[in-house]
Amino acid sequence: MGQVIANASMSLDGYIAKQDNTIGRLFEWLQNGDVEVPTVDDRITLHMSRSSADYWHRWAGGLGALVCGRTLFDFTDGWDGMHTMGVPVVVLTHQIPTDWVEDHPAAPFHFVTDGVEAAVTQAQEIAGERTVAVTAGTIARQCLELGLLDAVAVDLVPVVMGQGRPFFGELSADDVPLGDPIECVQGDRVTHLMFPVEQNMTPSVEAEA
Repeated sequence: MGQVIANASMSLDGYIAKQDNTIGRLFEWLQNGDVEVPTVDDRITLHMSRSSADYWHRWAGGLGALVCGRTLFDFTDGWDGMHTMGVPVVVLTHQIPTDWVEDHPAAPFHFVTDGVEAAVTQAQEIAGERTVAVTAGTIARQCLELGLLDAVAVDLVPVVMGQGRPFFGELSADDVPLGDPIECVQGDRVTHLMFPVEQNMTPSVEAEA
């Protein structure tokens, strides 16, 4: 199986979005360069610095599936049936959105109602040897606490937000040590970092969507 990696753009003070789930300046690095990066959505073309574009291609090229929660799925309306990364999505939820599923019969989305471990397992089966990306926030915290994460990828943006939705949030046990960065790429208004998870923890936690 491929690695399971939590990933997000993050402010210097540790936030991945504002309280209303908008992202402020966190994604500006996706449109501040000269290198054109197309996506699977013809309406969205990214423009990055050369170093960020090279990092993006390596990251995107290795992805096999994405795990997210119902909050993000609802906020984006399921990316209209295809995530911009172009990979299958496993959504952890308490209730399957049957109307959405009927409206998007060909969408590569899978809805899991029996916990984050089941969601990650299904994503790994889909991804095979490729990476499973886990969205930051509640899902990433649960994966970290359950010992499911292999690494944490942070696109660190030089902005202070003051408040918002944290990358992990409050842990249910002691702090978790990470290793020194195994990747560090300087972009324009962003630094791409990858930290290995050196010590996993396995407390019993409730799965949330």
